[in-house]
Amino acid sequence: MRTVLVTGPGGAGRTTIAAATALAEARRGTRVTLLTSDRLPGELDGVTVRRIDSAAHFRAELLAFQDRAGAALDLLGASRLDAEELTELPGAEQLALLSALREAAADRPDLLVVDLPPADRALATLALPEQLRRYLRRLLPPERQAARSLRPVLAQLAGVPMPAQWLYETAARWDLELAAVQAVVEDPGTTVRLVADPGPAAAEALRTARLGVAVHGLALDAVIANRLLPAETPDPWLAGLVAQQRKYLDELAQEFPVLREVAHLGRDPRGDDDLERLVMGPGPAAAPAPRWEIEDRLAEDDVLVWSLPLPGAVKDGLALVRRGDELLLTVGPFRRIVPLPSALRRCTVTGAGLNDGVLDVRFAPDPELWPRGR
Repeated sequence: MRTVLVTGPGGAGRTTIAAATALAEARRGTRVTLLTSDRLPGELDGVTVRRIDSAAHFRAELLAFQDRAGAALDLLGASRLDAEELTELPGAEQLALLSALREAAADRPDLLVVDLPPADRALATLALPEQLRRYLRRLLPPERQAARSLRPVLAQLAGVPMPAQWLYETAARWDLELAAVQAVVEDPGTTVRLVADPGPAAAEALRTARLGVAVHGLALDAVIANRLLPAETPDPWLAGLVAQQRKYLDELAQEFPVLREVAHLGRDPRGDDDLERLVMGPGPAAAPAPRWEIEDRLAEDDVLVWSLPLPGAVKDGLALVRRGDELLLTVGPFRRIVPLPSALRRCTVTGAGLNDGVLDVRFAPDPELWPRGR
């Protein structure tokens, strides 16, 4: 299965491009599923459309959780919430999208096209499975789950009630569901497609989004320059807009290896015929996400160097903190907590440097942990 995650600056036409991508491939006989929460500009004949209803998802999940925690709630004298009084809370949209992504991927279509929110929210959503699983492991580690027969004794010794079995079971279920979504996001067949109108604001937004894609280890397959105006026009006002588009289009062409152009139809697309005129498709297979590789320089410099490709990163926006077996990485507006590869866990950080969009982190072996005779 191939998955194309479509995002970009707000108002750039992400939903239209996602729909056109899905329709073009369906016309070739591919089994395509489109996941979206927005109104589509056509019927998309031949495409399986799955709609994300965040409000319904929030109600269903909260009511189910209420049922599972019924005994604890009754003990506290809590009053149950009814479905009619539930309104979704901040964050519900992200969780609904992840749940829908997991369910759509479980059907294993040939191509899954996901119409994501604007880039900043999209990247935050795609990072959630990894983040939430880490929180669950820290707060409710499965290996510390006490046997049921020991719970009363442990509770008496500790002076506090032990977490109920349902809590561990709920955490385990959440972890399984999040792991399934994380597997889709991190799959080699998953790529990110950025959509933008060429212009000064969009160019900067694309650079920021590209950096976020790299921080989270995702593969960028293409940038779609959307709504391009005709190159030739007798209208001087329109000619000025064309010149501006072309200026930034040339800049983007130098920065992004795969830049695809989509012409402006002169109006918003209406129907499948208009979508087909956009001539979209998944395109050629994208290059895999740049690997975070470890270079062995022990013989020359007595260090291991972990190279992290971060295109567009600047020194002033970088921060690194080693915490146990993890590296806390801050790059511009993005932050990620990355588990260290096993070899680097036995080392100490000795320095880092940013060169040509690659962050090189140097590690020196810890004599107390490193294998002898190395």
